[in-house]
Amino acid sequence: QVQLVESGGGVVQPGGSLKLSCAASGTFHNHFVMGWYRQPPGKERELVATINSSGNTYYVDSMKGRFTISRDDATNTVHLQLNSLKPEDTAVYLCYAQEFATSVTFWGQGTQVTVSS
Repeated sequence: QVQLVESGGGVVQPGGSLKLSCAASGTFHNHFVMGWYRQPPGKERELVATINSSGNTYYVDSMKGRFTISRDDATNTVHLQLNSLKPEDTAVYLCYAQEFATSVTFWGQGTQVTVSS
């Protein structure tokens, strides 16, 4: 089993920034693809960004240029830097880790990001 614990959420004004972190433990290894989804209030969960073990990244078009995903394999942590935040970025942000060989996926509990003036 893999445990994922997110941190870094909070309340920020429009135009502000936050850095989310997700620490993995348990039977985690660096051949997991890691990433972030988000779920706005009353809406479906949507992909934000992913990063694989080689450091290759993927972003949903609407997030490109504002969000940056990175990973630190020494600490089994993935980060999501959120810049130029907008009220529509308000959501619960969830970290996931998917084992490349088996596609087994683990989820964190989520961290709330609220963008409001």
